[in-house]
Amino acid sequence: MPDKLALLIWAATPDCPELVVTPLVHALAARALDAEVEIHFAGPAVRLLVDGVADALYPTPAREKSLAEFLREAHQEGARFYACSMATAQWVAADEFLLPFCRHAGATAFIARTLAADWRTLTY
Repeated sequence: MPDKLALLIWAATPDCPELVVTPLVHALAARALDAEVEIHFAGPAVRLLVDGVADALYPTPAREKSLAEFLREAHQEGARFYACSMATAQWVAADEFLLPFCRHAGATAFIARTLAADWRTLTY
């Protein structure tokens, strides 16, 4: 059975931070099962990876845990984060920086995961 999971997050934006919590919780669950996990951000969702943006976002009205805390937790548990190169060029300003644990990957990287027999993919 494949023990590799790649998630694509594209619908979540700073305007809808509640949409990114489920994939992050799924990533944490997969890591708890010792799966290798990649989280790819595409389109305006890459804004969530800009340093400082997620610190001010809360997925629930109770504001008990910031989106940044969810991102850091998933990273600390071993999930790898990828920002789409094309989306970054479109949605991240030249004077902004991505979180230090983020890497860049193009659309082909995620598509390769969908075609690989040893990977499972989910899109959010």
